[in-house]
Amino acid sequence: MLLVFDIGNSNIVLGLYDGTNLINHWRTETDRNKTGDDYGILIHSMLSFHEHSIKQVTAVIMSSVVPPLVVPLTRMVQRYFGLEPIVVGDGTQTGINIKYENPREVGADRVVNAVAAHHKYPGPLIVIDFGTATTFDAITAAGDYLGGAISPGIGISIEALFQRAAKLPRVELIKPPGVIARNTVTSMQAGIIYGYVGLVDEITSRMKQELSSEAKVIATGGLVNLIAGESRQINIVDPFLTLDGLRLIYERNCP
Repeated sequence: MLLVFDIGNSNIVLGLYDGTNLINHWRTETDRNKTGDDYGILIHSMLSFHEHSIKQVTAVIMSSVVPPLVVPLTRMVQRYFGLEPIVVGDGTQTGINIKYENPREVGADRVVNAVAAHHKYPGPLIVIDFGTATTFDAITAAGDYLGGAISPGIGISIEALFQRAAKLPRVELIKPPGVIARNTVTSMQAGIIYGYVGLVDEITSRMKQELSSEAKVIATGGLVNLIAGESRQINIVDPFLTLDGLRLIYERNCP
């Protein structure tokens, strides 16, 4: 079985594949203070809870936007699984052409998403990933990764509002019943949720003008369901796009 790691700024998402089938997945908080042993014990517990064994894992691949965690997690895989993980980066075969001015600046998660989207969906694409930051990426029908946009994530936006406005409370990220709210909590929720929908639709609309009006919009990430239902631009929600991309990159590098 193949174990994949998507190491993000807020969460680490893991997936366990049997061939092309995702048979289990987990999400845990990203903690830069945890040691490799901490993560090893945690992952062992996750696998065991679902009646999987470390011995069933025959390969591991990971992508990371948190450089300090790459070394401890690599050592964890070596110690607990007895395997050498593939870390997505320079020299990794992806099957897409990165047209960024400096390809090394592109986050590994954005590359992985582009690989999965190009493989799974035909035509020009815009991929939106709702995470700590929200990223927008343009991919041509030929598999050229052109670049995109990065905006503050929903969580960052609401936390900044709470911290910088003394009288505003920290609120739950849920969709309010309408935009004309009658109390402070739902007023904040309306401004954040519907304001973010506007941000997503406007950036996507402008990207379509530069890429193609026929571009399909694929959305993924931990907060995708909060926005996708209200957006006029999002066509497909694919919650496991990044995990699938890691599997595809593994298959390309270890056929």
